[in-house]
Parts: sequence; C-alpha cells; structure tokens
Amino acid sequence: MPGKIISFEGIEGTGKSTQIQHLQTFLASKNIDSIAIREPGNTYIGERIRHLLQHDPNAHNMCAETELLLFEASRAQLVRELILPAISKNTWVLCDRFFDSSTAYQGAARQLPEEMVQRLNLFVAGKCIPDFTILLDIDVDLALGRLQGRKKQRDRIEWESMEFFKRVREKYLQLAGEESARFFTIDATLPVEMIAEKICRGVEQRFAL
Repeated sequence: MPGKIISFEGIEGTGKSTQIQHLQTFLASKNIDSIAIREPGNTYIGERIRHLLQHDPNAHNMCAETELLLFEASRAQLVRELILPAISKNTWVLCDRFFDSSTAYQGAARQLPEEMVQRLNLFVAGKCIPDFTILLDIDVDLALGRLQGRKKQRDRIEWESMEFFKRVREKYLQLAGEESARFFTIDATLPVEMIAEKICRGVEQRFAL
C-alpha cells in the first residue's frame, strides 16, 4: 500500500504523542511500516528551530511573523528530508502537528492574514497533504489544567493566554467542519485506551485495512 500521511492536531494537553504511539503499534500489527515525526523538529535544522521557538530564554519577544516563518522553515526541511523519502518507500508518516497548526496558531490565534498563512503552507508542503487528520478536541480549561499538572517545564507557546488557546480551538473546529472528509474529531477527555481504539478503527475504515 502506498505511504500515507496522518496528522494529529489539537491544542496543548490533548495527548497527541501518546496516541501516535498507539497508532504505530496498530499499524505494525497490520505489517505497515511507519515513522513518527513532530513539528517543529526531527531534522538537525528543525531541532535548532524548535529550541529557538520554544525554549530559548532570549526569544520571548519573537514577533508573530518571525514565528510563522520559523515554523514553515522547519516544515520545509521536514518535508524534504523525511516525509517525501518515507512516502516514496511506502512508509506511513504520523505527524505530531502539520500545516493545520500554522493555520490555527499563527493564523487564527496570532491573527496573521489567513490567506498568507495558507499560501506559505502550500508552498512549503507541496504535494504533502495529510490523507487523514485526527483532531483531539478538548475544552481549553481542561487542557490548561493538564499543562499545569505536567512535570516538564512549559514552553514559550504553552504560556499563552486562555483567549489565545480558545482562538486556536475554534479554528481547529472550523477546519474540521470545512474539511470533514479529511478530519476525524475525537473527544480528548475520553480514556486513553478508548481514544486509541477510536483512532485505530477510524484509520482502519478510512484506508480499508
């Protein structure tokens, strides 16, 4: 079967990375090779950008335009260095965020012109459009509560306001409504095992596995 791109989206605290691990296990049971990647990151250039975007203490005053272009730069490298080669080998790619994140975070939440964000997304991703996008949806209050309960240090974006994350969530839900054939929305407050089961069944049906 040709390689596929499955992206996982949602605000912080929805458990995307955990669900990607569950899906990888499921795909392996179907004899499907897969790789898991995250945005930004995974390449040398992408990891340097990730540090600058999320953890550099001197980057607190980063403007919205710079943030958008850095995310797109990391994505451009990721597409060409990892995603395209994987797809060419019939390997499935499981993305912890992809270009919908820029639409929601830098477009809606940072309030940059959506048309410009979309043009950059398409320029960078090229033909790498997700075949299936799993949106893990959760109330912002609950998500922020989860972040506060984490042991790891919160990054620059995770310290944003509740209003910021409300705009992100609203945009995700809007995208899911507009592109219902691509998006698969799941209540992220359900038990982890139940969410994993729903995702695996959704992928199984979507691709007739």
